[in-house]
Formats: sequence, structure tokens, C-alpha cells
Amino acid sequence: MTFKLKGVEKLIAPIAALLGFVYLLQWYIGGNLPLSSDSVFEQKQPPLVMTEGDPYIRALMRTISFSEANSKRPYSLLYGGQQVNDLSRHPQICVTIVVGPNTGNCSTAAGRYQIINTTWAKIAPRYHPNPSQVIFWSSYSFEREYQDIVVYRWLNDPKVWGTDLSKLLRQQQLNEVLRRLSPTWTSLGYGIETNSNTQLLPKIYQKVLAEELKAASQPKPTNIK
Repeated sequence: MTFKLKGVEKLIAPIAALLGFVYLLQWYIGGNLPLSSDSVFEQKQPPLVMTEGDPYIRALMRTISFSEANSKRPYSLLYGGQQVNDLSRHPQICVTIVVGPNTGNCSTAAGRYQIINTTWAKIAPRYHPNPSQVIFWSSYSFEREYQDIVVYRWLNDPKVWGTDLSKLLRQQQLNEVLRRLSPTWTSLGYGIETNSNTQLLPKIYQKVLAEELKAASQPKPTNIK
């Protein structure tokens, strides 16, 4: 009997180690390993593909993507870390959730802002600038620029959030903005799925806001000779 228990114990140890490795690997792939304060400022946050817009909302978008899709290729990122090549539409690939309160379910979160397919189906018809029409059916490209434009317009709609987010950001009320957005993006600090990057969001926001304000202050190129 004692021998059998020791045998079980020998099996439990490597299984536990493997599960721990899988857990860390998923977080690593998703870009969610803890970062020191110094590495926050050393790490270059990818700029938006969209070139225009309010610098405060642009900085907010980059902050959301840091928490949700911290990757060198965020626009083609699926939940869990896999990359997709076809962005002609939302990928709609449901990836099994292996950690956190929703373990066992699956998520279709995709792109720089980790938007699930049902959310994209709601917001794309309202904010997408260039839908493709085929008879009575509309298709909404999920290409990088369109991800930016749709989310930008969504964040700028006060009817959705119950307030003017840009105004709150100008009043330095970032925490209030993140609180309002956390039901949609649960990693922002007030939801059920915070990660190790959540606590760094205020510093990240200040960093990228400085970059966006600097870019906005630069003279725009013209075609006039």
C-alpha cells in the first residue's frame, strides 16, 4: 500500500510541473509575463496603423492592446497566442480557455483589441467605414486599419459608455475610464480576468500618451510644392 502511494506521488509531481509549464507558456505567448517598471519604458509599444485621431483615445487604444494583446503582431493574434493570416473577416476561431474563472469555455477573442465575434458583429455595422456588400449580405474586413477605425469610433461614442471618454482622459481620470471599459475588456483592472500587466497600465498610458501628443504636435506633410 505504501509502495503504491509513493508511485502515485511520483506521478503527481511531473503532472503538476507540466500543468504549471502549460500555464506559464500560455501567458508567455499572450505577452502577459510580468514586466518590471524599467522594462515598461524599454519595451516599444506598436503604433496604431490608423494615422489620424484624438491622441487621448489613440493612447487609450494602445493601453488596451498592451493589456489584451501584448505582442509584436497584435492585429493577427488569437486568444492564447496563435496567429492567423486571413484578416478578411473576423477569424471566429474558438480557443479553449485553460486558466482563470472561465476555464473549460472557449473564446473567439481576436486582433489587437481581442474582440469576440459577437461583439464584432454588433459594432462593425455601426462603425466600419468600408463594408463589402454581396446582394443582401454585408461583410466587414478585420484588416489592421479597420480594427483601429472601428474601435476608435466605438470608444468615441458617448452613448455606448455613458460619458465622453476623451473628456475624462483630458481630466486625468484614467482609472474611471478603465472602470467603465472593464466589463468589455476584463483585464483592465476592474474585471474578473486581470493579468500581470494590469498594474502597469497607468504607466503604459502615460508613456504612449506622451508619444501620441508629440506626434500630434508635429506639422503634417502636404503635397504642395
